[in-house]
Amino acid sequence: MTIPDGLAESAFSNLIGCRVQSVEDGKARVALSLEPHLRNRGGKMHGGVLFSLVDITMGLACSGTHGFDRQSVTIECKINYLRSVSEGEVLCIAKVIHPGRRTFVVEADVMQGDKLVAKAQGTFALL
Repeated sequence: MTIPDGLAESAFSNLIGCRVQSVEDGKARVALSLEPHLRNRGGKMHGGVLFSLVDITMGLACSGTHGFDRQSVTIECKINYLRSVSEGEVLCIAKVIHPGRRTFVVEADVMQGDKLVAKAQGTFALL
């Protein structure tokens, strides 16, 4: 899918350092490196950063389904944090599992290498 200039990124995704790797039909991949400003008090990647990565990637998967000429917004999201990230890079892989007429259900995995860091599921409303 050809992504119109600037529509795969937002000021917020740029602020935290997201790098869009791909957006295809109902799928998206976004990478993020752990930088000092993304750490929590314990020195690990902040859970809010992981949640934001998931939300951004799931939104792009929706756009990969309905097109960048329409907008979808998160109306619900649940995440399970399975392991902490102390260094390096994570990759979020999102897939639309139900493209409805008004809502989409999306799954996302956050991986560090072959290790599952977080698992999420969200519902997005098509505007």
